[in-house]
Amino acid sequence: MTSETTDGPDEAHRRPAGVSDRTVEALGKLSEALETVERARGRLYDLHQLIGHADLMLDDVVALLREAGHEPLAQRISTELLGRNVAAGRWTFQLVEDFDDGYYALFKDLERQARDELAGGRRHLFEAEMKERRRTHGLRGHEAVP
Repeated sequence: MTSETTDGPDEAHRRPAGVSDRTVEALGKLSEALETVERARGRLYDLHQLIGHADLMLDDVVALLREAGHEPLAQRISTELLGRNVAAGRWTFQLVEDFDDGYYALFKDLERQARDELAGGRRHLFEAEMKERRRTHGLRGHEAVP
């Protein structure tokens, strides 16, 4: 598709000259993999917030057990479970930080590097070309661009 085309993707979503089908496919898969990692990251933040909330709820549990006369169980929850690490030496905020600063940061950097080096920084070329193949040209609701 040429830049003179008026019924197609905007310039930011057009394949640069010389970029092969396999390259667009590989970049599409890499983008999809990053999207999957983004979903996993969201679940990691869910874990972080849910565990934190549960830990704070234990304050009420301990108090209620003590009021009900169950001091040994209240004490065990208070000393062994409340504030406990979820992984060796780590609370969930530390898991989140390690993930964000390590695996996630590298994944994002490499995905960006691949786009920059192979497609002039353009994103979602695979999806933009799929949209062109699947939409009905000229029909309302099937426009190429907003």
